Parts: sequence; C-alpha cells; structure tokens
Amino acid sequence: MAKTVLVVDDSSSLRALVRLALTRAGYTVIEGADGKEALTRLDQAGKVHLIISDVNMPNMDGITFLRQVKLHPRHKFIPVIMLTTETEQARMQQAKAAGARAWLVKPFHPPALLDAVSQLAAA
Repeated sequence: MAKTVLVVDDSSSLRALVRLALTRAGYTVIEGADGKEALTRLDQAGKVHLIISDVNMPNMDGITFLRQVKLHPRHKFIPVIMLTTETEQARMQQAKAAGARAWLVKPFHPPALLDAVSQLAAA
C-alpha cells in the first residue's frame, strides 16, 4: 500500500511540483493550501505517514499548523518536513521546537526531497 503524504503550501504550482515528484515515487498525496485547510484534510484522511509544510502561509502559518498537529493524539507522531524559502535560524529553531524533523529550502531538488521523505515516512 502506498504511503500518504500531506503537502501544505499556499502556492498551487509548488504543491503540483511536490505532488508530481511524490506520485512518481509511488506516494499518495493529499493537499492543503494553508494550515487551517491542512488540519481539515488531516482529520478527513485515513493514515498520513508524513507532512510537508511551508512556513509562510495565510490563515495559519506552518509553525502554528505544526503545533496544532502535535497537540492531536492521532497525529502527533506524524513526521513533518518544513519546505520553505525561510532561512532564518530563529524560524528553524521554532520549527524544530514545535516538532519538525527536517528543513528543506526552496527551490528544492526532487532527489533531496524524496530522500528525506523516504527516510522519515519509513518510521
């Protein structure tokens, strides 16, 4: 059975690129345009093996979203990769403290993303 990845980003073109890379590698992808929508998608989904989230989004940013995910008993152990243009150390530390397992900077290289996904989704 394919592993499911939730991709959260306010850029539909970025979500499409990530979806393409992941589906070609055999993953099932669900999407959210911001943290609020992603929480709804997460609650509606079956088992989600990994979350890839942007940091800077409207309605609910990625770090707030991550904190909300980690508060939920059903979702708190899902590994999260932050995929963002953000390079500020303070933001990286906030994400790590909130439970992020990896930090990738856009523009991303699909092989690097797939490597991180395969390592974390296997857990």
